[in-house]
Amino acid sequence: MSFKIAIIGAGSVGFTKKLFTDILCVPEFKDIEFALTDVSEHNLQMIKAILDRIVEANRLPTRVTATTDRRKALEGARYVISCVRVGGLEAYADDIRIPLKYGIDQCVGDTICAGGILYGQRNIPVILDFCKDMREVAETNVKFLNYANPMAMNTWAAIEYGKVDTVGLCHGVQHGAEQIAEVLGAKSTQELDYVCSGINHQTWFIGLRLNGRSIGKDELVAAFEAHPVYSRQEKLRIDVLKRFGVYSTESNGHLSEYLPWYRKRPDEITRWIDMSDWIHGETGGYLRYSTETRNWFETEYPQFLEAASKPIDREKRSNEHASHILEALETNRVYRGHFNVKNNGVITNLPQDAIIESPGFVDRFGINMAAGITLPEACAATCIASINVQRMSVHAAISGDIDLLKLAVLHDPLVGAVSTPEEVWQMVDEMVVAQAAWLPQYAHAVPAARERLSTSQVKTREWAGAARRSVRSIEELRAEKAALKQAG
Repeated sequence: MSFKIAIIGAGSVGFTKKLFTDILCVPEFKDIEFALTDVSEHNLQMIKAILDRIVEANRLPTRVTATTDRRKALEGARYVISCVRVGGLEAYADDIRIPLKYGIDQCVGDTICAGGILYGQRNIPVILDFCKDMREVAETNVKFLNYANPMAMNTWAAIEYGKVDTVGLCHGVQHGAEQIAEVLGAKSTQELDYVCSGINHQTWFIGLRLNGRSIGKDELVAAFEAHPVYSRQEKLRIDVLKRFGVYSTESNGHLSEYLPWYRKRPDEITRWIDMSDWIHGETGGYLRYSTETRNWFETEYPQFLEAASKPIDREKRSNEHASHILEALETNRVYRGHFNVKNNGVITNLPQDAIIESPGFVDRFGINMAAGITLPEACAATCIASINVQRMSVHAAISGDIDLLKLAVLHDPLVGAVSTPEEVWQMVDEMVVAQAAWLPQYAHAVPAARERLSTSQVKTREWAGAARRSVRSIEELRAEKAALKQAG
C-alpha cells in the first residue's frame, strides 16, 4: 500500500513518534509517506531526525518529509492527524493564571471550564483553516483524525463548519478500562468487556463484564476502595461512582473541573485530590507537567535520538486509536473502539447535534457506531450541562461574538459555582485581551474590552491556587529519575 498521512502539530515530538511507530507496526504500511508540518521549524527538524532514524534502523522504504508550509504537507493526503496546541504554553499559562484571579482553580483546563473554552476559541479558527486546505488539496475523501483538545469543540467545528469527514480520538476510555481490570484482579483488559459512552472526558462505563460475569456498582466500589493506590489517588472519582452508580473514564483531576461540586471551595479541594502526580488534581498540574516535559526533551534530545535507533517492537504497539483505524479502513481487519462523532441518534438522551464518545466498529466502509444507547439519567444530565457550554463556545468562536463567549463561560458548571456574572464578564475581557494574538475573530472586540478593564471595579486577587507546585529544574528531574531507577 502507498498513501500519504499528514500530521499537523508534528512538533509534539513524543506523541508524533508514538503515532508513527504504531502505524508502522502494520506490515502493509511500510511504503507510505508521512508529511510533518508545524509552525516551529526547530521542533520539526528534531522530530524528523528521530523518525528518519527509526526508518533507517528498521530498513524501511517509508518516506518522511517536513515543512512549515501546511498546505504543501496536506497535498494528496488520505489521512490528516492533528495534534496542535494553538498558542503553545504561553497562551496555556494564561488559561490557568487568569481564572485563578477570580477563584477558579483548574487542574488541566483544556476541555471546558474557563481555560478549555478559551483554548477552543484559539483552536477553532485554525481547525477551519485546516479543513479548507483539506477540501482543496487533499484526497477527495480525506479523513481528519483530531487528537487536539478541546476534543468535542474542535471536532464539532470541523464537522459542522469545516465540512470534512472527522473523528475525534482520545485514550481516556482505554486508561479507565485498565484501572477497572486491575482492581478486579484481571490479568489484562482482554478479560474485560465493556460499553463506555457519553462525551469526551465524561464517558461512563455503563456495562461491565469480567470473563462474561456482570460487574455491579457495589463490587466495583469495594474493589476500588480496597486498592492500595487508586483508593488514595481517585477519591473524587470513587465518590462519583458511589453516587452515580457508574465509573467515569476521566482522571481524578480532569473530572474534578467538569463538575460544580469538588473544586469550588479552596479548603475543600485538597480533600478530594492527591498530589502524588499532577493528573490527580494539582492546580495547573498539566501546565507544569507540559513545561517540564518540553524542557526535559530540549535538554535530553541526544538520548531521544539514540533511542530511535532501536527496532520497532510490534508487541509494544500502543492502544491509541489512530493506527488501528487506519488498519481497519485499509485492510478490512475490523477494529472496535470508542470514537468522538456527531450524535445523530447514537445516544438517545443526549442532543442530536452534540459530539459524543461511544463504541463503534471500523472496516472498509468506515466508522460504524453502535446506536440506541441510553445513559443513566445523572450521567446524561452532567453531559448535557457540558454540551450546552460546548455548543455556545463553538458558535462564539465561529461568529466572534464576545457576549456569547461570556455566556458560554458563565454557564460552565465550575465557573458558575465559583464566580459572579460581573466576575465572569471581566475575566473573559481579560483573557481575550491577553490572548488577542491568537484570537483574530475577536480583534474588533479587544479595544472595548481593554477600555472596560481600565475602569472596572471588580476586585481580583493574586492566588496560586489550592495545590500549586513549582516547575522543577532539569537537575531536579534528573535526580528524581535517578532515584526512581535506583529504587526500581
